[in-house]
Formats: sequence, structure tokens, C-alpha cells
Amino acid sequence: MALTGLKAWSIQERNGLKDLLLAQAKVAVILAVAHMGNIYEPSYPRNDNHSPPTFWLVNGILAILTCVSWTHKPSSAGRGGEGTPRIVMLGREQTEEWKGWMQWGFIFYHYYRTGFGNFLYFDKKADFSIERFVSMILRINYFPLLLSYFLTVPLELYYVVPLHTTGFVLTMITCYIGMMLETKLGWSYWKSRIAAVSISLLAHILFYETSAVNFLLLFSKEYHFRFQADKYSAWMGMASGLLWGKVGEYMQWAHGFENEGRRRKATILQFGCGALLIWIWYDFFGYMTDKYSYNPVHPYVFIFPVTGWLMIRNCTRYLTECHSTVLEFLGRNTLETYVLQFHLFMTHNVQYIPVVVPGSGSDGTAIPKFLNMLLCGSVFVTVAVWARKITVATQLSVVDLVKNVRGTTDNVVTAGREETVELTKAESGMSDGGLRK
Repeated sequence: MALTGLKAWSIQERNGLKDLLLAQAKVAVILAVAHMGNIYEPSYPRNDNHSPPTFWLVNGILAILTCVSWTHKPSSAGRGGEGTPRIVMLGREQTEEWKGWMQWGFIFYHYYRTGFGNFLYFDKKADFSIERFVSMILRINYFPLLLSYFLTVPLELYYVVPLHTTGFVLTMITCYIGMMLETKLGWSYWKSRIAAVSISLLAHILFYETSAVNFLLLFSKEYHFRFQADKYSAWMGMASGLLWGKVGEYMQWAHGFENEGRRRKATILQFGCGALLIWIWYDFFGYMTDKYSYNPVHPYVFIFPVTGWLMIRNCTRYLTECHSTVLEFLGRNTLETYVLQFHLFMTHNVQYIPVVVPGSGSDGTAIPKFLNMLLCGSVFVTVAVWARKITVATQLSVVDLVKNVRGTTDNVVTAGREETVELTKAESGMSDGGLRK
């Protein structure tokens, strides 16, 4: 059966051998471009690129583009197309938008990861198949591993990749335990899921809060630091995913179409509570400028500003229905922009700034340096978008191969857009973005 499946996959029109080989040829071109960018000269140390006016100018441009691309999409009915329109908090477009501005900030050193989207997927689909596992591992690791190998770059430079992978695996295991407790032992949904999430929390505590965490030193000190800085974000994402149905019920009750007075009160209360959470975080922790003081407490307190932001961002029905298409675009390509920024937007493993436009060196004037940044940024984003398409093509082809070999081609597991969800919702929000550098 395996040989028959392999033959069938090799001749199929879509996501077969032809598409896989074509994707590898394209990725070879991207690897060559990344290599040339990484060794590009002339360049100068990025620490010599300190320019607050340019920094604020670029962020001002982003703010303008965000406003110009602000899009309103009225709430619609559920999948059946009938009934009261659903008020959705943190919908797909808003999730992408969130990822977009966080990714923008990440180029200035921000971080992202969560178990939220993966929990929602596994809890709803109960899809613990080999195909799903292979698909996710490929989506997260394929392109970064190629870059690391062919550019001879330590994988530590892309430390978010093993963080993503670990978060996915932990979430998959947690949801599988929950499903087994429900189906094999007959536990109720809430009892089984709470137990599974509690077991996951216990595992996190036993590893991260004991000497067991020193196991990471076998890999590197960098991983030892990064995993501890982000140690509870995946678990908090799972806990949030467990409660998300209740959040949806609240949003429907508070911001639905039935009671205008209740909607106004909910808006005021939600905005006030969100602002209070952000203030609590800043007043007690966020003001710290010493990284050695702040970083150890960050994993325990970052949930305050994240929750506060979510409450404010979704404090009216109108805001839940709006998103910025510019930020959404950036959010759709976070993995590839993350890894390629080190070699195309900057160079020599993110340590230097390439000088393409004449007069844009460290001693250059503002206009040439700004034009140089725009040129490098345009190339960087274009290649990143292309790399994402190639990665997804590879992902779909390999998963179709696995399905053919296993004889599961009729299973609706990885077809189409479903396979890109894990790096849209799953990367949002829960992050170590406030770490002091």
C-alpha cells in the first residue's frame, strides 16, 4: 500500500512530486539570496545606526498606514448563515493585525508565541494525526533549518523556532490527554479539560521551577535563558483557549444587538478594567529598566498587559469588527520575516546594516539612510512573502505524501487554508515582548 500511495502521489497534479521539486528549486534561490545578503558589503555595525528621529518617523508612517487601511467588516451570522450576528473577540483578521504590529516591534526586538490557537484547533477538531504533526513541524521548522544549515548560522539565532515547536507539542499532548479522559474514562468536557490543563501546569512547574530546567544547558545558555523567559506563555495560551468559549458568550451578551444600555455599560467597564490591568503591570513591574530585575518576573506578570490590551481593543462591537489590512498583511508572514530579517533587512546575522544607497553609511545623512532602509526593507518583505508561499507548498506536498502512503487521502486533515491557521492564531499575543535587552 505504501508503494502504491507513493506512486499515486508522484503523479498527482496538485501537491505532488512536481510541486514539491518546484518548491525546492525556488527555496534554493531564496537561500542563495539570503546568503548573499548575509555577507553583503559594504555595511556598518547596527549600533552605529542610532537615530531616534528616523525611528519615530518610521513608526509614524506605520501609524498612518494603519489608519488608512482601517477596514470595517460587520458581524455576520454563524456558519449556518442564520440567527443573531456573532460578536467575535480576536477574530482571524484582528489576530493577524496583532501579529503584524508585534512583528513590526519584533524587528526592534519583540517576541511572540502561544498555545492559544493550537488549543482551539485540537480541542475542536480532535485531530491528533501524524499528518497534522508532520504539517506543523514542517511549517515551523523547514525554512529556518534550511537557513541555519546553508548559511552556517547557529539555530540559536532563531530561538523562537524551538519555542514554537515545543509549545505546539505540549499543546497537542495536553489536548490529547483531555480527549482521552473524556472518551476513555467518561469524564465531562470541563472536568477532563481542566484536569489536562492542570497536568500541563504541573509539568511546567516541575521542569521550570526546579533544577530540571538546567537540562537546557546541554543545548546552550541561550536556550536556557529564552525558554525560561517564555516558560508559561504556551500554558497561558492553553488556559485562555479553554476559557475562550465563555469569553465568546460574554462578548455576545455584552456587545450584542439586544440591549443598547448594557452595551454602553460593558464598553465603559471593559475599557476601565483593561486600562487598570495595564496600569497595574506598569506601576509594579513595567517601569523597571534594569533587565536583571524585570526579566525574572516577566513570565508571571505579562498576562496583565496582554489581557488589558485585549479588553481595550475589543471594548466595542465596532472595534471587534475592524482591523488594519496593512498590519494583517505583516501578520500573515511573521515566521519568514522573523528569520530573514537577520540576513536581508540587516546583515552578518543581524549585526550590521547593509549600505546599498550611496551616502547611507554610518556617517551618511538622514535621507540616503532612510531610502536605504526602504530599499532593503522592500527586498526583505518581498522575499519573506515568497518564502512563506514556498514553505506552505512544501508543507502541503509532504503532508499529501504522508496521507497517500498511509492510505488516509480521504481524511480532511490538511487541505487548503486550514494548515496555515497554526501560525496565524497560534503566534498571537502571548509573548515575552516586554523583556529588557
